[in-house]
Amino acid sequence: YLSNKQELIKFAADYEAATNVFLAAVSKIQSSDLDKPKQDGWNARQVIHHLADSESQSCARLKRLVAEPGTTIQGYDENKWAQSATLGYLVLPIENSLELFKSSRAASLEIIKRLKPEQLSNSGTHTESGAYDLRKWFSSYINHPKDHANQLLAD
Repeated sequence: YLSNKQELIKFAADYEAATNVFLAAVSKIQSSDLDKPKQDGWNARQVIHHLADSESQSCARLKRLVAEPGTTIQGYDENKWAQSATLGYLVLPIENSLELFKSSRAASLEIIKRLKPEQLSNSGTHTESGAYDLRKWFSSYINHPKDHANQLLAD
């Protein structure tokens, strides 16, 4: 059983490792393969844009949980975002989204490293999934990039 302080150290390390897993997967994608659909229907370009948007949302969620415990955490429909012609998941270059992903993850990691053990109990209410605390946030955003890295590397 880990103390809250040990748990935070592990969360930070796992969070940073997940970032690197996703970036390593992206580095293996050939530009000619960006628009080839994966088994689930999304292509690598869409996945990368999705991760950028998801991580920018996650950074804002983390900040809300830290600064405004008891807050409402707004969900969003990732499929509607992916299908929005204006958001450009199907056509925009990936460079800006990769930078947004990296910047959002780096900003979140700085906050994570400053968390106090007692802040792990900070919580709010997610509009889609209900009770939402920092441990749930960690579980989600440590696994999310790894899941999509696997998606990118699958045929």
